[in-house]
Amino acid sequence: MVSEYTGLNMLEVEELDYIDYLQYRRDAFIYKQSQTERGVEYLENAFRLEQTKPDRQKLKQFL
Repeated sequence: MVSEYTGLNMLEVEELDYIDYLQYRRDAFIYKQSQTERGVEYLENAFRLEQTKPDRQKLKQFL
């Protein structure tokens, strides 16, 4: 997935620092998921579940 996303070959991917590899892997996953409607829904739900503070503006609109 990382080599497809970055255009690097597998040897170049293996030479990446671990932190850089993880960042590329995360970005590639998000990019791939954003290509489909179901993937976008997954990303929106994942973002929503990570939030720890309420969105007060949205709550005011809802109520």
